[in-house]
Amino acid sequence: MTIDTAGETTGETTGAATGHGSTPSVFDVVTAGAATGVGSLPHRDARAGAEFALREYELAVIPSLPRRSPAESMIAQAVVGLPGVTLGQYGSIAVDVDRLDPGAPVQTDIASDAFVGVGTFLELAAQRGLAGAPVKWQFVGPVTLGVALHHTGVPAALAFEVAALAVREHVTTLHRQVARVLPGSPQLVVFDEPSLGELLSDDFPIPPDEAIDLLSSAMASLQPAATVGVHCCARTDLASVLAAGPQLLSLPATHDLVSVGGYLQQFLEHGGWIAWGAVATDGPIGVTAGRAWHHLSSLWCELVQQGADPVLLRRQSLVTPHCGLGAHTPVVAERICHTVRDISRRVRDQATAARFVLGA
Repeated sequence: MTIDTAGETTGETTGAATGHGSTPSVFDVVTAGAATGVGSLPHRDARAGAEFALREYELAVIPSLPRRSPAESMIAQAVVGLPGVTLGQYGSIAVDVDRLDPGAPVQTDIASDAFVGVGTFLELAAQRGLAGAPVKWQFVGPVTLGVALHHTGVPAALAFEVAALAVREHVTTLHRQVARVLPGSPQLVVFDEPSLGELLSDDFPIPPDEAIDLLSSAMASLQPAATVGVHCCARTDLASVLAAGPQLLSLPATHDLVSVGGYLQQFLEHGGWIAWGAVATDGPIGVTAGRAWHHLSSLWCELVQQGADPVLLRRQSLVTPHCGLGAHTPVVAERICHTVRDISRRVRDQATAARFVLGA
């Protein structure tokens, strides 16, 4: 059976490092409210995509480029090197269930078409002397990959076991490659988990606690060598996501977060950071920076009324678009990034003012 892979979503846990010593946390070196991205970019030329990522984001993001090649789409990247899985010309995957083996080694070929965006970015960043600067990158999480494999007809138990292995092997290899090319660069690795939006539905293929354990294990495989987080564009059960132990939450800054303000405050109090998706990436793209900032600041005001600390909201924040920019044109993507940077500046100004007032 086949599945189309072109679409994207575009508490603390400790675990084993991935062959490198402990590195500084991204949070120790990044500026409060820094502008960054979610993952995909629309560029068909890898060099142009890398230059965009280095130019437009204050916290540089290693991009995926699904328009350059369907092999760089979210699911396609994750099935590279899986026995029994074949990638089609237009990004679909075909699965031979009889050949799937959760015990078989997964080969992550950094030189393959699936990782051209990664390789080009790293080459350009190294040429520009950016070793030591923090960098962010994103990879599909094991829950979403398991759901995708299950949708092709793979039994749930096998699908999620294979997904867990594939994600763990791919991210550890990618982490080592980034550390090799950009030595000393703190890495923020965010697992993209759009399927968590369906976690509590009656027909979800595995129990919620099993799904959270899968995500927790994937994040732990990179700690303490990297700072880890989770991104979910869809509304999800925040308590379950936090139970997985991310250090960063990446999610759209929508009004429904007011109802879970208590969870967000606890997360911030324990040192967590939030990447606020302050600029919409779906529907007509015409929201001004002023309007987007008003929406974010109004949300924060409501969270403060629910007991959130206004200083932590700003100090432990990043600013992003809602989701990846792969579905837009480069011109629209640039416009969105300009808006994100404008909001970032306002957040930074407020964080600095709060630090001055409190003498911190």
